[in-house]
Amino acid sequence: MSPVLGRQAVVVGAGMAGLATARAVSDFFERVVILEKDVLPEGAATRPGTPQCRHAHALLAGGQKALAGLFPEFERELARAGAVPVRVASDFLFQRLNGDMPARDLGLQIFSMSRPLIEAVVRGCVRRCRNIELRERWRAKEFVVDRNGGNARISGVQCDAPSHSCEKIEAELVVDASGHGSLTLAALAVADQPAPQEVAIGVDIGYATTLLEVPPDAPADWKCLFTLPDYPHNTRGAFILPAEGGQWMVTTSGRYDEKPVGEWTAFLEHTKRIRTSTAFEAIRNAKRVGEIAQFGFKASRWRRFDQTATFPAGLLPIGDTICRFNPIYGQGMSVACQEAVTLQRLLSDKSAEGGSLEDLACSFFKEAQPIIETPWSTAVMPDFLDPRTEGARPPDLANTLRFSAAMFKLAVEDAAIHKIVTDVQHLLKPASALREPTLVERVKSEMAARAAVN
Repeated sequence: MSPVLGRQAVVVGAGMAGLATARAVSDFFERVVILEKDVLPEGAATRPGTPQCRHAHALLAGGQKALAGLFPEFERELARAGAVPVRVASDFLFQRLNGDMPARDLGLQIFSMSRPLIEAVVRGCVRRCRNIELRERWRAKEFVVDRNGGNARISGVQCDAPSHSCEKIEAELVVDASGHGSLTLAALAVADQPAPQEVAIGVDIGYATTLLEVPPDAPADWKCLFTLPDYPHNTRGAFILPAEGGQWMVTTSGRYDEKPVGEWTAFLEHTKRIRTSTAFEAIRNAKRVGEIAQFGFKASRWRRFDQTATFPAGLLPIGDTICRFNPIYGQGMSVACQEAVTLQRLLSDKSAEGGSLEDLACSFFKEAQPIIETPWSTAVMPDFLDPRTEGARPPDLANTLRFSAAMFKLAVEDAAIHKIVTDVQHLLKPASALREPTLVERVKSEMAARAAVN
């Protein structure tokens, strides 16, 4: 057991970021309290606080690795609960505009399951941690800001308790894993500190999801289907992922005036108008076992806390509170879990050195920045294929898109490059792995060959 850094930490939010973070800090505080405004289900069920939970979610290999590090029993419990093991990429049909990726076994096994199932499994792991208390129906109202001259410190959280009383929970560390981040921004205002600069990429995407029984004549050559759009000509896409109980999670997407709707006949028609017929042919005769859920997402947002000069001691935003990604790329849960592991390492270093928590936020923001940078860049670039996407375009966007297209062309032909690209997509390697000099030279040669043909 590491020397403790404080008596109590409070985590606001019992979603994936909050649960992972509570475990990450539990070795360094006598007690950790998770505050959750919802009533939490006993098993794998939806809840109001996660309105997107009915849709297909991906736990990337990097996120799975992070959770397995936090909870040694995680993968075993996930399999026991019915999550479906899949091999990357031999169990995948990955349909890109300029050619499908080959179904190669790249040495990675991940699990596919519903969002409620993974949250239930992680919640069960957290409940077995002796010094973590999960309080349901506790709504965090504001962070308590103590000011001493020009310095500010967060000393606790004012809450609405289930008894309808207003109570203060004291803490040496408060982690905002609420997702929306309004409590953190309000605390900065009280402390007379500026809000972080925010980068926004407007995508105006909508998606619709339903559960189907896996049909007897399901394709034998794939377990997971990803059909990417043809921006800007056809913004419709499809994802079919296996879930517990012999079911498929089927999500269709579209942007602007091509968003899917919540009625079955129209859902099928939307699927039929995706640029390939693969998804439509797979589901057209399948039995639906759930309603169609819809969700809309206007913009990806990255609050650049890493660029702030000052920040209140005792406060730490994490997960979607810092950066909310376009959910169609399935990165959010995995990034939040990797951030939790980073926080655990930073606390371990401070514990070993006998240090304080005064500069924890600044250290964390610095370490979290490269974790966020890779998924942000790999999502933003394809988003900008649609000229209607809002936000500041990189000055070298056109060349970057050509570089990416050439890279994927080489990945189709070369298993080693396919592996590097996949490791970056699954957050096992940073985006800098795609800039290794020998690889860059090969990509440039491919770009030149493509330019000569065109």
